[in-house]
Amino acid sequence: MAGLQAHTPQPTALTLHQGTRLLDIAFDDGSSFSLPCEYLRVYSPSAEVRGHGKPVLQVGKRNVNIVAIEPVGNYAVKLVFDDGHDTGLYSWDWLFELGRDRARLWQDYLDQLAAGGASRDPASASGDPQD
Repeated sequence: MAGLQAHTPQPTALTLHQGTRLLDIAFDDGSSFSLPCEYLRVYSPSAEVRGHGKPVLQVGKRNVNIVAIEPVGNYAVKLVFDDGHDTGLYSWDWLFELGRDRARLWQDYLDQLAAGGASRDPASASGDPQD
């Protein structure tokens, strides 16, 4: 039926491991994901990353880390990264999608980097803006 959406799993645990740069998230449907900070940064839902019609390729983010997690109501968190990026609101829907589709999305990102001649490493990243 139009207007009806499937239940989006709700998070039951969110644990940041800064040493390994991983965010673990568990959902009430039993699924759980371990998402690298770099992956979360390059797939930020912010307008500056998502672009206006075409996403902006994020380069040189291999060593990025999350320095703070701020709750936003009952539907999202704001992730604050050590490169200064802090404008993305990560809804539970988006975090679940990032976990579920991680292999495909990560390969898409690697393919985009290769096509653009860019790098995950800060020292060898292209001259494009890194934010």
